[in-house]
Amino acid sequence: MKSITQWLEEYGVSHKNKTNKIIHYLCVPTIYMTVFGLLWSIPFPIADIPMWINWSTVIAIPAMFFYFSLSFTVGLGMTLFSALVVAFLQWWQLTMADTMSVLVMSVLVFVIAWILQFVGHHVEGKKPSFIKDLQFLLIGPAWILCFVYKKLNIRY
Repeated sequence: MKSITQWLEEYGVSHKNKTNKIIHYLCVPTIYMTVFGLLWSIPFPIADIPMWINWSTVIAIPAMFFYFSLSFTVGLGMTLFSALVVAFLQWWQLTMADTMSVLVMSVLVFVIAWILQFVGHHVEGKKPSFIKDLQFLLIGPAWILCFVYKKLNIRY
């Protein structure tokens, strides 16, 4: 298995252009949130449980194991970020659902963010990393997190 450093270095090869990086800093966490929102919107087979227990949180569990296998610090950060995403989606569902459902918001934002991602890669002149390996879809959020960690002098 690759180390977190190997994953980040390989991901970084197609993310060197300043414009592409800025787009990714904004869109990768946004896409992460919208994937949670899309999964959140799939009816869960168990009734009368807290709304945060749903497909997004169930499917997040193996993703968190992946992040913890790379680095305890990355696993902790991604767990915290995931909890913030869940809190945001719960807030959205409770306060904004009459205006726009979690599903509609997630689909719209997901499409816009992916269009921007592909624009960034067009500017970069390199294909997205996930075309080579789908695991890079999980590495993107860790790459952003590790960027923040570097700025805060937190080792990962």
